[in-house]
Amino acid sequence: MRFLTAIAAALVEAWGELRVSRLRVMLSLIGVAVAVAALTAVTALGAVAEQSQREQQERYSGRPALLSFQPTDTTGMKKPDPALVTSAFDAAAQRYDIEWTSRVISDYVPVSLPTGAVDINLMGIDPDYVTMHRLSVREGRWFTEADSERFAPAVVISRDLWTVLGQPDLRTHPNFPLDGLSPTTAVVVGVTGETCQGNCLSMTMLYDDYARVGLTHPEQGNEGWIVTPSYEAWVPPSVADELQTRIAATMSSALGEGWQVNPSRNDYAAQLGGEDPFLVVKLVVGGIAGLVLLLGALGLVNISLVTVKYRVREIGIRRSFGATAGRVFFGVMMESVVATMVAGLIGVALAVALLKNPWVAGFISSDVQDVPPFPISAAIIGLVSATVVGALAGLVPALVAVRVKPIDAIRL
Repeated sequence: MRFLTAIAAALVEAWGELRVSRLRVMLSLIGVAVAVAALTAVTALGAVAEQSQREQQERYSGRPALLSFQPTDTTGMKKPDPALVTSAFDAAAQRYDIEWTSRVISDYVPVSLPTGAVDINLMGIDPDYVTMHRLSVREGRWFTEADSERFAPAVVISRDLWTVLGQPDLRTHPNFPLDGLSPTTAVVVGVTGETCQGNCLSMTMLYDDYARVGLTHPEQGNEGWIVTPSYEAWVPPSVADELQTRIAATMSSALGEGWQVNPSRNDYAAQLGGEDPFLVVKLVVGGIAGLVLLLGALGLVNISLVTVKYRVREIGIRRSFGATAGRVFFGVMMESVVATMVAGLIGVALAVALLKNPWVAGFISSDVQDVPPFPISAAIIGLVSATVVGALAGLVPALVAVRVKPIDAIRL
């Protein structure tokens, strides 16, 4: 009880001293508040940067855990029947309660553009593929259920292809001809934001449209270019290995003798083999935050030492009236702790206000789909760091105050 009373008394005394020394406190608060605000903001921005990097990885390789299945004929005599394979895959997905699935096929088709005839990379997908790979559009939209009923297939094209077409207004339903064995017309409904060196001319359409219009290259003859689709499933990482084996076995059994389904996992988490893919980002953020905090601590130490120098006479008088060295030490250090706690609250409030500003929030989240909320951990780190810095910064001045001799202080 006496210990708690002593702590409470030290806190009240520290607060009273801070109120008396308003100017010195304000000077120390400015440096610490800025340091804590910077630390909190950097920690919060680190979470956004990590999310941005994660989404970039997921666009290229899929969300963890993304399983892919490819049917092959072990005899080499038969062509896969897409309808039969799709039926086997859908049955396996239903059996194991898999919600997100997609057929994926990559091909190319000749297109007559204003710049001349060119082969365009074409991908046929199911609607779930968009979510499974975090795809996004910068203009227009992705596919809807109504697109499957179009006579002319809907396509989402790359920004480079949109530029070649003259960047038409998507509200006018721009279209262009698709050549091949079964010529048709594609209607542009969306534009992706990806570009690449040397032009990245590509487009995406629904798999059912791809199968319906029969897009094949004329140079491959009447049988066309044989392209075998793969089948993707997005499952929880904790059961990925088990489901990968079970789905492959179930599909192989449904396809019959001579067929084998080869499973694979292609997302970034599997490729890194359990390593943290965002370790570099975390280390950079931690290093910057630590440097910011160190600069704030050094400024606070200097101000605290100057404050103690001006309070030598006061400390000497308190010692002559019976104040113990421990009481003086604890009191001086608590002044620093209380000041930095107040500075920490101000710094966290500044960081939150800055990052929640609509202009700043829109700028830092322009490339992020799932913007993480302001992390509570960043606020906690800021407050805890402020308190620790206050204790460490107050340690040196407190030791200096303890070494003050009453008789020498009174003579000043």
